[in-house]
Amino acid sequence: MQRDRLTEWFVPKFGSRNFRLLIGILFLPYTGMVVSFSILGSLSVEFSLVRLISICVLYFFAIGISAHCLDALGSKKKPWGDISKSKLWFASIISLIIAFSIGLYYAFLDSWLLFPIGIAEGFFLFAYNLELFHGKFHNNISFVISWGILPVFAGAVIQSNTISSETIVFSIIAGIASYILITTSRKYKELRQQNANYQKYRKKEIILKFTSSIIIFGTIFFFVFRYL
Repeated sequence: MQRDRLTEWFVPKFGSRNFRLLIGILFLPYTGMVVSFSILGSLSVEFSLVRLISICVLYFFAIGISAHCLDALGSKKKPWGDISKSKLWFASIISLIIAFSIGLYYAFLDSWLLFPIGIAEGFFLFAYNLELFHGKFHNNISFVISWGILPVFAGAVIQSNTISSETIVFSIIAGIASYILITTSRKYKELRQQNANYQKYRKKEIILKFTSSIIIFGTIFFFVFRYL
């Protein structure tokens, strides 16, 4: 059985163990997807570059750091080895404070729709990752909503406090991509934990790489197209 996730495809093969743990626990390709969804939301309306950067930073801290630390805490196993719970809690709470500070600033400024989005995201952040309520919300639907649809809405709302038809289209795309990601990731993780032959989970790995790459690089291309 796989002991930890240091041999995952998104973990660098170079550097010290602590460096590889630090990069690995961020799940950078998946974090990149969520940040990309928030960018697409911003690009679906008239946007300010400062606000676009703000929503990117918000989701990097909320999902990239806080959510993944909580996920490690909520896991029945130790996916990242013997990282102390106190360090995980510290990193998660500090990151969450930074993320919510950004969100609250713009919510009070002129984007009040960030309040319900922030409440929903905060709920899923703890309920999904810590498997609260007997794991009732640790499912594909919760993942699609919190990691796919809501980031797109947040990206649009922080810009204009509105959700346009283009925002809804992007949220559907994000929802589909998130569903592909989570269903494939679950099967991939299960095969890895069973120490399955590489050829058995290679196809799943390719899908994960392809999905995350298409979303991230597609968003970069769309941003350049819209901004320049």
